Amino acid sequence: MDDKLLKTITRLVIPFIEVYGIFIILNGHLSPGGGFSGGALLGTSLILYTLVFGVKKSEKKFSPRVSVILESGGVLLIIGVGIFGMIMTGFFLSNKAAGFNIGEFGSLFSGGFIPLLMIAIGLKVASTFITLFHSVIEEDYHESV
Repeated sequence: MDDKLLKTITRLVIPFIEVYGIFIILNGHLSPGGGFSGGALLGTSLILYTLVFGVKKSEKKFSPRVSVILESGGVLLIIGVGIFGMIMTGFFLSNKAAGFNIGEFGSLFSGGFIPLLMIAIGLKVASTFITLFHSVIEEDYHESV
């Protein structure tokens, strides 16, 4: 696509979308939002980049290999936090039983394991969005050729 206005607006908007997605992920234990909705924003910002600038440029910014690593890393972080909770308290993904606060409004670091889980879920969702989108694009590309 060679629309200069669309490319310029996309370059201006994407950083704001990504910062807002990160904000939603980090504040998910204190307010509405969390890993899924923040990860969806991050993933769709990269999908927007792909739609406007093309697959080749998108893969230079965020390669499929990085996406697979983040997907796996997100799941491993969730399992790791759960196992750590199990070792400490006997409960998988336990926050309150481990003695952590369950979140205090205005205090970003008051949620115990929950912020770590939100980050892991955000990474997993964002990378899954991108992987699925690129799979669909590749499928359509190969069918049209």
